[in-house]
This record gives sequence, C-alpha cells and structure tokens, in this order.
Amino acid sequence: MSTSLSSALQWLDDVLQPARYRDYCPNGLQVEGRPTLRRLATAVTANQGVLDRAIAWGADALLVHHGYFWKGEAEPVVGMKRRRLAALLGNDVSLLAYHLPLDAHPELGNNARLGQLLGISAPEPLQPEDPTSVGNVGELEIAAGDLCRRLESLTGRQPLLIGERDRPLRRVAWCTGAAQSYIDAAVKAGADVFISGEISEPTVHTAREEGIAYIAAGHHATERYGVQAVGEALAQAFSLQHQFFDEDNPV
Repeated sequence: MSTSLSSALQWLDDVLQPARYRDYCPNGLQVEGRPTLRRLATAVTANQGVLDRAIAWGADALLVHHGYFWKGEAEPVVGMKRRRLAALLGNDVSLLAYHLPLDAHPELGNNARLGQLLGISAPEPLQPEDPTSVGNVGELEIAAGDLCRRLESLTGRQPLLIGERDRPLRRVAWCTGAAQSYIDAAVKAGADVFISGEISEPTVHTAREEGIAYIAAGHHATERYGVQAVGEALAQAFSLQHQFFDEDNPV
C-alpha cells in the first residue's frame, strides 16, 4: 500500500504535536522527496551510513530523531552536509525529523518506550510544572547493579554507574540522550537513581554529593526505541513497509 507524503506528515503532526515545542531544529519535513510513500525507513540519526542503507533498500522517506539544520551549526552546504543532502535529493528521498516531540510522547516517545522496556511502573513527568518537558520518574524495585544488567541486556552496551551496585532502588528517574543536567530535577523528585544517555564531569559530583545513583547508558543506545515505535505506528496506519536501520554509536 501507499500514502501521500502530506498525509503522513499530517498524521505525524497530529500524533507528535511538534508545534508545542521550542526546539533546537525544525521538526517535521526537512528535505522533500517524492510525493508518495510506500517504504518508510527509520533511524536514530540521519548519518551517511543510514542514508546509504535506506536508499539501497528503496526508502521513499527516512524518519529520524536527529535530523539536520540545528541552531548554531554552520550554514554553508559544503562537505558532509552537501554529501548528505545530495544523497537525499539525488534519490528523491524525504527526510522527516522529530526531536523533542519524539522524546516527549507519552506512549511512543523515547522516554516512554525506555521506561516500558525496563519495566518501570507508574511513570510521571519528571518536571510536572512544565507541560512540554521531557523525562519521567516511576517505580521499580531493583538493585542498582541489576538495573545496569537490565540496561546492558536491552541496549547491548555496558552502562556506567556512579554509585554502589548493591544499592536498593525504588524510585527511578530517567531522560534519554544528553540529559545529564536533569539530575537536579531527579534529586528534586526524590529519585534513588537517574538514568540518562551521556555523562559530564559535574554529573559525578552532583550524584555523589546529593546521594543519588547515576547511570549513563548511551545517547544513541537509549534513543533507539521511540523512532521505531512511531515508524511502526505510521506504517500500520497506512499499510507501509517499514525498516529500522541501526548505526551503532559508542557515545
């Protein structure tokens, strides 16, 4: 089956509601390709390896979490940017990207899916005072070391734990990607542990001095799941072929 690009974009706008967010990049259609979709590719990031594999598969559109045209990046279309855009435009493939809207969706988003896969119950917003914030806090009775093992089994990479492995946990906060600064919100929420993708030098001191465990489980590794869920839901809505392309990233 197939659908129009405009119908797919309208479905994504209805589901992800990108207009609610002040983001670091444009959400939605970033590069326009052919007007009809039969094959939908998804990936975390629209890097060259993903582009090449999606094009070889015959994708009409690529849906990603990390697209292009970030605030503050150099504007000239040269080098890597030129090669990526040439691949898309030369093969008439659309690029669709959703950043914060994909992090925040309460069922299909990166944080929602990671929490579901880890078995965390009763999820709530990490910062309930901000209706467009990302991150969650919920309940999971587990030792810190066992939570790390669960993350390793899920993501295929060994997470970094700041804290004792035998520490019992009950209240778990998490926010995927580069959200290490949200550790302060996790402390405020009374969490025993905060899981994110990346870690910075100050994060270690905050964790130790505030008495909260911290787990860095990988930026790419923690953000694999939302785009797959959205891609699968879109494919089911319009009877499209869907393929997720994973390109490992150690960060």
